[in-house]
Amino acid sequence: IVPCFNEQEVLPETVRELGKILSNLIIQNKVAQNSKLLFVNDGSQDKTWKLITEFEEKYAYVAGIKFSRNFGHQNALLAGMQAAVKHSDLMITIDADLQDDVSAIYEMVDKYLQGVDVVYGVRSSRKTDTFFKRESALAFYSLMRRFGVEMVTNSADYRLMSNRAVNTLLEYKERNIFLRGMVPLVGYKSDKVYYERK
Repeated sequence: IVPCFNEQEVLPETVRELGKILSNLIIQNKVAQNSKLLFVNDGSQDKTWKLITEFEEKYAYVAGIKFSRNFGHQNALLAGMQAAVKHSDLMITIDADLQDDVSAIYEMVDKYLQGVDVVYGVRSSRKTDTFFKRESALAFYSLMRRFGVEMVTNSADYRLMSNRAVNTLLEYKERNIFLRGMVPLVGYKSDKVYYERK
């Protein structure tokens, strides 16, 4: 599941890279033959939706959802999960810019096959961040802990979730969605995969 907002510059590479991963997983019999890349167009003003529809015609494994306007990243992820959960045993969310290491998907799927319901993609370091970004991230996680929010440090919205974990998540009736704070509440077996961010 890939949320998209004005991603025309990166989308061809994203489809290519994720398509390779998906093909390899199918060849290895780790995911079903009819698995898909689901792109959620979150009210893009550029050619993002046009590209998604072109890729849908070109590749059987590409599907798209189009929002009428920009509803925000978290809502795009949730809409993707709501659509995919009806057809999927597992779902992986990743941002379209692929700054998260796509090769971590292999380990995520392996952990799922070993019985893990939620696998978090976690940055192994923040050495590529600026001093300000590094310090503000530390302050953010510290503040969230003080508020009692359970979060996995240095993880964003790059994660794998099983069908039952997504169904449990979708039972929450939150209006102001913050998935990083909500996903840990589903309560199923979880694990982490570490990677270097680009």
